[in-house]
Amino acid sequence: MAFRFGTLVVIVITGYAALIWRLYDLQLVRGEQFLARAESQYKAAVSLEAPRGVIYFTAKQGDRFPVALNKEFPSVYAVPKVVEDSKEAANMLAGILPLTVEELQVKLSKRQSSYELLGKKVSEKVAKEIEELKLKGIYTDTTLGRFYPQGSMAAHVLGFVGPAGKEEGDRGRYGVEEFYDQKLRGLAGEKKDAWFTTPEAGEEIVLTLDPVIQLETERILKDLVAQYRAQGGSIIVQEPKTGKILSMASFPTFDPNAYGVSPLENFLNPLVQKIYEPGSVLKVITMASAIDAGKITPETTYTDTGKLTLNKRTIKNFDYDTKGTHGKVSMTYVIAHSLNTGAVFAEQRLGNDAFLSYLKKFGLDQKTGISLPGELKGSLRPLLERGATDIAFATASYGQGIAVTPLELIQAVGAIANGGNLMRPYLDAGMKPEVVRRVISEEAAKATAKMMIAAVDRAEIAKINGYAIAGKTGTAFVPDFKKGGYTENVINTYVGFGPVSDPRFIILIKLDQPPDAPLAGFSVVPAFQNLAQFVLNYYGIAPDRLPNNQ
Repeated sequence: MAFRFGTLVVIVITGYAALIWRLYDLQLVRGEQFLARAESQYKAAVSLEAPRGVIYFTAKQGDRFPVALNKEFPSVYAVPKVVEDSKEAANMLAGILPLTVEELQVKLSKRQSSYELLGKKVSEKVAKEIEELKLKGIYTDTTLGRFYPQGSMAAHVLGFVGPAGKEEGDRGRYGVEEFYDQKLRGLAGEKKDAWFTTPEAGEEIVLTLDPVIQLETERILKDLVAQYRAQGGSIIVQEPKTGKILSMASFPTFDPNAYGVSPLENFLNPLVQKIYEPGSVLKVITMASAIDAGKITPETTYTDTGKLTLNKRTIKNFDYDTKGTHGKVSMTYVIAHSLNTGAVFAEQRLGNDAFLSYLKKFGLDQKTGISLPGELKGSLRPLLERGATDIAFATASYGQGIAVTPLELIQAVGAIANGGNLMRPYLDAGMKPEVVRRVISEEAAKATAKMMIAAVDRAEIAKINGYAIAGKTGTAFVPDFKKGGYTENVINTYVGFGPVSDPRFIILIKLDQPPDAPLAGFSVVPAFQNLAQFVLNYYGIAPDRLPNNQ
């Protein structure tokens, strides 16, 4: 009995001795390390940055589809107070984290700091490699970061979230993330002495883009650019009666989850941040203007000679070398056969001053006001210069010499589709349709739309059985900004809408510099036909054309 009691006493004394040693080790030997780490974890947990608002697309039934949200990502941080050898640690980490040895040394050498973020939104693999190093003072955790579940879908519209530069936290960069940054990031918390105020979450942003149409738009665009080995391309799908944007895509694109691997130029949205000479698409604007002013009708005729000379410069029809002259033809024929001389005839009937006034009314020299950053406005500069020449107005009548953004162009042609009203394009589903102004009469709009139907019927490529589809091609030469004049490279454009009796969509497709300069009728028009058919099927739009009127 005495032996057992003695054994028990020894065990108890040994246990207490081990506990006392453990407490001594934790509080005195490694106390500073654990205190620093506890402080760093508290700082990491009590984030002053508010959760960012979610961005949604809207499907046709009104269902919301999240395209930008928040997600827990692995992160790497340091407690510089605890790091034993900052130089050695920096060299070991530099091969794993996207920071240089010098950058890491600066962070790890802050001996008074108890928390330094080394990597946010790192991969699981990187986090595991860091943990396996077992470096004193280097830890992994999780932090809230921006995540785009659909990858590159609508990247130019969405933008991305990145470091705020000299400020703390992240900020929206490009696209909606930048335009609505203040709303999306909410109100950050504040630290006052030992107290923290709770951050207020950012607002949600609901966009008008339809995820189904967006995906199909991007599929068609990707195939088009690949098929013609073009430098890039863009597509917009819009409701002409409201101005609502249904899809918006450009290529090349980028993945906002990994934007760092893409070149900076890919982040610009060419639909609103680049201008170009649209070519013959503009002929419908010229015709609509002259019809509205009462200077011509669709049946007005002139005698085409295939070419004409103004200010010692000669203008030719695109088919002059193969077909020569067309003789006496109507304005409808001009649109159907895309005759440059016919567009010049209409412009001359209208007059230079009136033509310029109509271009301005159609909004071709002003921003649309879309909810995206960095929007440019078109340039009518050659027509605004003192002593602007007749040749400048003549080439402008068929879309060369002046420049527009694709969004301005679809807005302008949309006015023809909807009966003469210029609508403000909008992406924010919280906005309502807004008429900017009436630019032409309803009669002039209907007459021009019929001319565009004739163009589709003649070429047949964009034609869809059972539907009246209006459209116009444009093949424009790219200016040579170094030597002056034009290069042999072209940009192909097609703008079309339907059904004409009650337009539900208008589509603009643009293809940038495909090799061998194919005509738009052979490149972008088939793509338009495919996308238009898809939209008609998706919305279940009833035919508006009887079989004998095909």
